[in-house]
Amino acid sequence: MIGKGKSISHTKASIGYGLNQEKNAEIVHSQHLAGETPKDIADEFKIIQQQNIRCRNNTLSFVLSPTIKDGKNLSQRKLKEVTKRFVKQMDLKNNQAIAFVHRDKLHIHIHLYVNRIGFDGKAYNDSFIGKRSQLTAQEVAKEIGLTTVKEVQQGKLNEIKQIRNEIKRIHEKVMKENSPTDFDCYMKYMKKEKVKLIPHINKSNKLQGFRFEYKGHSLKGSEVHRSISMKNLTAELSKNNEKGILINGSNAVQLVGKTVELTANIAKHLSKTIIKKTIKKGLETGIGI
Repeated sequence: MIGKGKSISHTKASIGYGLNQEKNAEIVHSQHLAGETPKDIADEFKIIQQQNIRCRNNTLSFVLSPTIKDGKNLSQRKLKEVTKRFVKQMDLKNNQAIAFVHRDKLHIHIHLYVNRIGFDGKAYNDSFIGKRSQLTAQEVAKEIGLTTVKEVQQGKLNEIKQIRNEIKRIHEKVMKENSPTDFDCYMKYMKKEKVKLIPHINKSNKLQGFRFEYKGHSLKGSEVHRSISMKNLTAELSKNNEKGILINGSNAVQLVGKTVELTANIAKHLSKTIIKKTIKKGLETGIGI
């Protein structure tokens, strides 16, 4: 579960959004309030807020978002428990508060609005409210067996790692079995393996690299593996081409029917590779011995 929080001034409009019936809104928690409409609730907030006119952002707005999987299994009673635990751990149980659940999307979430001004006229300390909301939501998730932010992040990291490994495996297969001699050939063979390459042309109109799109993910070559960075990919393709991939000794290459220049760093790296290749070839054929 993810928790977000901030201080706001537009109380009535926010509560109106929270209670929007087009979003299948339902009240899941209410404390120290009698009203049920956005106007009535905002008016009750205002009565207490008039005790502290110096505080402009006098309402706290929170969003509690369980994962899609957890949300499907959360009953009205469980959503109320989530909200009450969060309010208690944020030390807001003595403040006016109203919470709504929105079910209009696949991702169920709770909107919680709390009067920042207490009955004693003092303003709740909202320092680092965003971070505190996140940590509190994580603690509540642990207590009632919901997926925490860290678990969600770890799941995403594991998924990205798997995608990177799959792209790297496909790259190695293409280089071994097809030995592409230029970017167009490489892009064609990778596309056959369901990996789409998107060229990245910088502001100077030079080819800086590629993004690899695969199974809904988009990664730079260097993010996949250092062997697929633009420098290394360019050098590897050049090794497969007897004439090299540069056009007439320039810093340009053919790409999808167009002539595109390489960046200075990539061109420099490729030149070193070509020199090494030439020296190696000369030694193998006995030149200079």
